[in-house]
Amino acid sequence: MLEALPNQLIAALLVSLRIIPVLAFAPPFTLLRTPATIRVLLAVSLGWLLVATASPIPSFDMSTLAGAAAAEVLLGITIALPLQLGFAALQTAGRAIDVQVGFGLAQIADPTLRAQMPLVGALFSYAAAAIFFTTGGPTDLLAIWARSIDSVPIGGFVLGASLDPLLTYLRAVFLLAMGIGGAVFMTLFMLDVAIALMSRTLPQMNVLVLGFQVKTLALLMTLPMVFSLSGALFLRIVRMALDASLGFA
Repeated sequence: MLEALPNQLIAALLVSLRIIPVLAFAPPFTLLRTPATIRVLLAVSLGWLLVATASPIPSFDMSTLAGAAAAEVLLGITIALPLQLGFAALQTAGRAIDVQVGFGLAQIADPTLRAQMPLVGALFSYAAAAIFFTTGGPTDLLAIWARSIDSVPIGGFVLGASLDPLLTYLRAVFLLAMGIGGAVFMTLFMLDVAIALMSRTLPQMNVLVLGFQVKTLALLMTLPMVFSLSGALFLRIVRMALDASLGFA
């Protein structure tokens, strides 16, 4: 049955395996309500396009097909990992803000992922997704896949032993994510100090309820400022994720 398939079609199906992990598991594509069939068809179409522009195309048989497919899936996961970590850093920063404000008691349900996401973290993720799509992120991803065809033979990916680039990227992206919420963290910290002083002078006051109300108002007032002034940081996280994917490819 394998011999009956054209070699270019087999190569296109293998290349689609390095594209599917990004479309299926990596933000911002997971934030979009797209049927799985559409994602698979898009991956196969892009795989065919990339193979049509690549030369030469290696030949495959039953003895090498399984190993080549596993290598392509591993490469796809490697390319998708920086995007996942970048958006995970934003969600972690948003989750920390939610816990301080009190929103951690009532998380929102994301209908796309069918899971609970932190409220502020969801706002950060969708802001980064908007920047990704408006600054040519899909085009850059296509360029990364095209370059990976030239740098990594189809079915020939081998995972590197050094984790230093990944750890360096991880430190930088989490630092940037916490920097986005820095103004909110500082505001909430100052409010916590003020409320703590009030609890010492007015012990009969319900500090817990007062704190939730005051910090919620402070969050609503500071978040617009955060989004208006942190566009460069959101863009930096997106570009760092794409640059890391390019380096891993």
